[in-house]
Amino acid sequence: MRAVQHAEQEARDRVVTWTRACALTDLARERGAAALVGGEQVALFRLVDDTVLAVQQHDPFCDAYVLSRGIVGTRLVDGEPVPTVASPMYKQVFDLRTGVCLDLVGKQPVRGLAADLRTWPVRVVEGIVEVGQAGPGEDA
Repeated sequence: MRAVQHAEQEARDRVVTWTRACALTDLARERGAAALVGGEQVALFRLVDDTVLAVQQHDPFCDAYVLSRGIVGTRLVDGEPVPTVASPMYKQVFDLRTGVCLDLVGKQPVRGLAADLRTWPVRVVEGIVEVGQAGPGEDA
């Protein structure tokens, strides 16, 4: 868990721009919503504790922009509970903190895409959800 927190802090440190996505109250707990951030579709997920996490909206297994419609849950990874989303199409399960695909469900991504999802740093400032973007040539 500590390694994930360190990686999240490093990602926040590389952020150049924070884009306002929505109010925290616009997001239902344990549900996803799509947002357009820097020209990219991002899936935002508000957890029960009001943590908000962001992954790419594009599902690499079905080649559709559907992940915000996935099923939010939790899995034990290395003995620790991890927030997850299961794709609404073929049910691959992804770690919402890291984007790592935890269950391929016997399939491979289309067109040679990576199985893992891209993630974005997220913060909530005075009730507003902001998604971080890195500068040119960097990945937040």
